[in-house]
Amino acid sequence: MRGVSEPRGLDARVSELESRVAALEGDAPPAAADETAGAGIVGYQGNVSVGGGPIDWAIRYDAAAALRIPSEQLAEVLAALGSPVRLALVRTLLRGPTSTKELEAAADLSSPGQLYHHLRALTGARVVEPHGRGTYRIAGPKVVPVLVLILAAADIAGELG
Repeated sequence: MRGVSEPRGLDARVSELESRVAALEGDAPPAAADETAGAGIVGYQGNVSVGGGPIDWAIRYDAAAALRIPSEQLAEVLAALGSPVRLALVRTLLRGPTSTKELEAAADLSSPGQLYHHLRALTGARVVEPHGRGTYRIAGPKVVPVLVLILAAADIAGELG
């Protein structure tokens, strides 16, 4: 089963569909308007049982189209995950919905105000969402992408060996 990602721009979705149809029909991929045409396909997948249940997720995307994705929301997500405290919160939430008290303890925060400051950044970037009164979670379709971001960051940092 293919996971559902966050809504993308119509142009990006149409470009991906055109590439898929061309691949199915054995045609060459549609020409892109820039020098990255024919750059290939990038993707990731996962089958995990974290965050409250089994999740099977895969995405493949034209590399040239990926370079044209608007930067603002991408930067917001990366910035939200760029804090050690927020990363601790995300790692805790990957285990499943968690109360604010448990999150405060997991991130070793001394006040609810500090917690809500970090949760505001994570919810604003749509990484985390409220899940009932005083509880937060990472929605199922976002679990694998968040794990991939963590893994990619570890790879870039040289932590994978």
